[in-house]
Amino acid sequence: MDGVEVSFPGLGFHLNVSPVAFRIGSVEIYWYGLIIAIAMIVCVGLGLKHAKANKFSSDLVYDIMIVAIPGAIVGARLYYVLCEWSYYSKDLTRIFDTRSGGLAVYGGIIGAYLAGFIMLRIRKIPFTTCADYCIVYVPLGQAIGRWGNFFNQEAFGTTTTLPWGMTSQTVSDYLSRNCPNLDSSMPVHPTFLYESLINLALFFVLLWVRKHSKYAFETTSVYMIIYGVARFFLEGLRTDSLYLGNTNIRTSQLLSLILVLAGLIYIAVAQYKDFERQPLPERLFETKAPEKKQDKKEKK
Repeated sequence: MDGVEVSFPGLGFHLNVSPVAFRIGSVEIYWYGLIIAIAMIVCVGLGLKHAKANKFSSDLVYDIMIVAIPGAIVGARLYYVLCEWSYYSKDLTRIFDTRSGGLAVYGGIIGAYLAGFIMLRIRKIPFTTCADYCIVYVPLGQAIGRWGNFFNQEAFGTTTTLPWGMTSQTVSDYLSRNCPNLDSSMPVHPTFLYESLINLALFFVLLWVRKHSKYAFETTSVYMIIYGVARFFLEGLRTDSLYLGNTNIRTSQLLSLILVLAGLIYIAVAQYKDFERQPLPERLFETKAPEKKQDKKEKK
């Protein structure tokens, strides 16, 4: 399948990469969407596997998934569109053209949690308990999902002389068009790889925190702090950042700072006020007794 040659000159290897995974007739299936789907399946599967050990309802995992996934997609797109409103406002039909790219991680997380919050409030289920359980799988999903950026040859950083620097014709063309101050013939930071590795490590950190923490929303706050710090510095390397209006402020860096501060403040207050995590309602664990089979034979 046609693609582009991606090189890592410092490591001495090259490979051919195509954004299209395979075709079914005339329909092209892209690696980006396929990898996102794989990430979701893995995260939901682990959420179900870990449910019993964490006194969580496996049925609730499915319920949260049903509202969180569409919420994440809508949130990711809406966040990106709002940040690039000057472009989309000229032709509103572009908003629905997701095949051309335009999804933001922060928007996806916000959308998923907002959808989950509404559903849980309606059902009168403690949101913080569910948030702390589910947040563990968010960085794992991000770690897997970031590889979609590799196949699309996007979300890379500035030029570098480090041995793992990456380059391709797609990268060079992008730098020539959008970054005239950078040498388009040089390799760039594979920031998608940096974030993937950091998120994978964060997944294991959150597993430990969830197991040992007793405070409500503490596991979520740890995610906010660690991911916020990591994203702040990685965003500084990116060449495709979204900016706040006409300013030089990178939107993701500003949001990262807010998350870090909010997380630190919350942990301090939660421990001082002893905000213990609430158990899930017993009704979520109740199972219906199997109906007795009626004897079809007539009694004589």
